[in-house]
Amino acid sequence: MQSNAVTHALCVSVNLETLPQILSIAERYSNVFASAGVHPDDQGGEEPDIDRLVALASHPRVVAIGETGLDYYRLEGDLEWQRERFRRHIRAARRCGKPLIIHTREAAADTLRIMKEENARECGGVMHCFTESQAVAVAAMDMNFLISFSGIVTFKNALALKGVAREVPLERMLIETDSPYLAPVPYRGRTNQPAYVRFVAEEVARIKGLSIEAVASATTTNFFELFRNAA
Repeated sequence: MQSNAVTHALCVSVNLETLPQILSIAERYSNVFASAGVHPDDQGGEEPDIDRLVALASHPRVVAIGETGLDYYRLEGDLEWQRERFRRHIRAARRCGKPLIIHTREAAADTLRIMKEENARECGGVMHCFTESQAVAVAAMDMNFLISFSGIVTFKNALALKGVAREVPLERMLIETDSPYLAPVPYRGRTNQPAYVRFVAEEVARIKGLSIEAVASATTTNFFELFRNAA
């Protein structure tokens, strides 16, 4: 990260069984923060209630609730349990006053519907690793959410996503790696790492006709404005 001028990172929770490892990283490094939540794909681990999530969010290094959301890509059958989990995360975020990290895959309509029904606007957050349409981006931004682009935006075949990145205002944008997945060009297909977020910034800068310094400055500012407890 240091060699690529990446100053801070957020290590995102996907289940509660590995959360202690995430917290240990955030406690060890002053420029790394953590979230607390259970990914919509995760099954078989602890299913937290609202009180449990709020308690976890009280840790001084936890700056967000999530990763939460909906994912209809890998799972089949009755997914009401996934939607209920998402609702609990939103309610916990509203209660503790920390933003949400939302994942949505092939579930945009239900994701936006539940965000509205549960008043996710109150806590705000970020649409993580965004791959949806401009219309979905606008709907999320209207609910006080930022749009975060990952290494996917560097892929040659991601023309529609590049178009979304062109339209999303810089002041409503974040960039990420989603490590260890989705390594950007020129490392596509390899294990991703936080340092590679630089290449996401470079592509966003190219798409928007800006300098990488402008993208870096804006997304850093956006990060600290959204994750208000990061310090």
